[in-house]
Amino acid sequence: MQQARKTSPFEQVDFHSLIQRYMNKEAADEESIEGVYSVSAVIVKKGKRFLSSDDRERVMVRRENYSKVAILKDKMGSDREYIEISLDKEKQPSYSVRGEFTRMTEANILIYTHFEGQGETLSYTFTFDRSREMLEGVRKEMKGQSEITYTLTYIKLNPNRDHQFVRN
Repeated sequence: MQQARKTSPFEQVDFHSLIQRYMNKEAADEESIEGVYSVSAVIVKKGKRFLSSDDRERVMVRRENYSKVAILKDKMGSDREYIEISLDKEKQPSYSVRGEFTRMTEANILIYTHFEGQGETLSYTFTFDRSREMLEGVRKEMKGQSEITYTLTYIKLNPNRDHQFVRN
């Protein structure tokens, strides 16, 4: 049965390409961030109160475990070290590359570039906590007199180093 291909503004990776990436990878690396993650986000707005000099901080958005992604090592000839693929939809003919990670000189600091549907890219600075198997990224921007902080938290679901055979 042939499925109609939808056009997407994102780079597409089909199942065969995913397998090729997997087969080209080296043995498991302690420094690697590869795995399946649950993603949560918090957006905080900080600004001056009306007719006051005091700062006011409030949470604009809090979304817990709103997405599931796979982070894979990318050795397909580009400068990026890892690609992020959304796993929110199952049994797709191809998967969208929604972001890419590049390591800084420090082993636990990464730059994440997230691709938006309108062709916009957003950059985050991430840290990797190996002991808790989580990634945390922050991006700040100014809008008028307010500072907005976007925080993404990725909790690793698989593979779990302590429990190699995790069953769902």
